[in-house]
Amino acid sequence: MLIYDNNTLKNEEKNNYIALGSFDGLHLGHLSLIEKVKGLAKENNGKAIVFTFKNHPRIFLNPNCHIQLIMSNDEKIKVLEEKGIDILAFKDFDDEIMKMMPEEFVKWLCDYYKVKGIVVGFNFKFGYKNLGNVELLEKLQEKYNYKLYVMEPCMINDEVISSTLIRNELLQGNVNKVFNMLSRPFMLCGKVVDGKKLGRTIGFPTANLEVKDKKLIPKKGVYYTNVEVNGKIFKGITSIGNNPTVNGIDLTIETYILDFNNDIYDKEINVYFIDRIRDEVKFNNIEELITQLKKDKKYAEERNIAICQNNL
Repeated sequence: MLIYDNNTLKNEEKNNYIALGSFDGLHLGHLSLIEKVKGLAKENNGKAIVFTFKNHPRIFLNPNCHIQLIMSNDEKIKVLEEKGIDILAFKDFDDEIMKMMPEEFVKWLCDYYKVKGIVVGFNFKFGYKNLGNVELLEKLQEKYNYKLYVMEPCMINDEVISSTLIRNELLQGNVNKVFNMLSRPFMLCGKVVDGKKLGRTIGFPTANLEVKDKKLIPKKGVYYTNVEVNGKIFKGITSIGNNPTVNGIDLTIETYILDFNNDIYDKEINVYFIDRIRDEVKFNNIEELITQLKKDKKYAEERNIAICQNNL
């Protein structure tokens, strides 16, 4: 897969098909656009292009915006490459893009990416103040010589799958439902940093994760996770919370990795959230905490690894 970082395809003489969107999460709805654009490009001897912004428009418009992302750009690159996209066109959302009127944006896409087909979701908005919509894209087809393809929403339990819905579910701790909407587990990536090292004193040493980017953190609680370390997958128990039993204050993300005792400080690991085990609890003493941790460990031991190592 080629990555065009703020570059265009001026010299490309091909019939290209382009999918447009923010693609935060690359959920099942997004993936329907991906499969459509791939099929069209293959049928017409063109390239399958995904166009998206490197930065979230809402954060550009308001630097104090607290929107949390489901997926980092590095994760998008990995998934889109796995899905067989030919070109990922990353563009900075900046003053120039912000001020583009909708028709101007369409003309720019068609000119610079040699677009013969545009694939969007049913509720796609674009251009200055989001004034552009699917109806406008339909009207401009003949003028700019492209064909429009609008994908219907993907549903789960009578709800439209969307990035907003996924964020809400993560904030409620419903990582299993999110797994189904993404077709893969939600993941946090980060560096293992020093913590208080209390876990090792009670037989449950944990990796304290420092999360990169503005990633969303799921609801406080204890989760069954799969943990990727140096390209290998292990079962894990991940606690998100303040460690109330030992009067903790700061929010931490700590993972006990089963059948693992290597030193991984300062190394990056990926933590994949498979299911929620329980709420965060303040126990009366350390003995009660240890008893519960043993139950959590037994739960994890009885679960299957959900991540296919061949896809890493």
